[in-house]
Amino acid sequence: MAETRRLFSTPFVIDTLQSEEGIGMLRQAIEDEHARDCQGISISNIGGWHSNTRMLEWGGEAARALVYKAMTMADTQTLDIKSQQESRFGWVPELWANVSTRGNANQYHFHPGSFWSVVAYVDDGYKGSDDPALGGELQLLDPRMPMVRMTAPDLRLLDVDGQVQLNEIPIRPKTGMIVMFPSWLQHAVRPFYGEGTRISIAINLVPALKAQNLA
Repeated sequence: MAETRRLFSTPFVIDTLQSEEGIGMLRQAIEDEHARDCQGISISNIGGWHSNTRMLEWGGEAARALVYKAMTMADTQTLDIKSQQESRFGWVPELWANVSTRGNANQYHFHPGSFWSVVAYVDDGYKGSDDPALGGELQLLDPRMPMVRMTAPDLRLLDVDGQVQLNEIPIRPKTGMIVMFPSWLQHAVRPFYGEGTRISIAINLVPALKAQNLA
């Protein structure tokens, strides 16, 4: 009987922010920055507000705690193969906030130059509704999908359970959820139609040699 091996898996890590007080502090910092700079910047966002990438400066203690959480998650999922007992690398964080209301979305993109990307949800904007018509899912794109499409678009790979593999995987956000994935993984956000306001924080973690390893 033929042996099937599953190769090159893609990690996607889901955790929860435990401090409601911390989530409230993040919300307040973002609302204050939004009021100060209502224009923001435009990168992958379609509508909505995208802050500058200096949230570590204006986000206060809660932002620093969130970055520590993200770096801890990254450490548990990463190994320096030339120094397995103690990694020679640390993380340089870059973070920003996104605020979305009805009809806003993010187009497919990835984060070159980073190793891990993290998204934390301060408010999912659903106001307790589980209606799938509200959209706003984080969409993850199979990196092999373009090659599949170029050959035979009606053929699909079978997964370990014998079911058809999805080309796109939706993740429905939840207030307090924090997710992490490799920065090369293309991702988007479907148009959001919730009655509330979606508030999220994105973090890029760039690996850098620690000072003692630069000599």
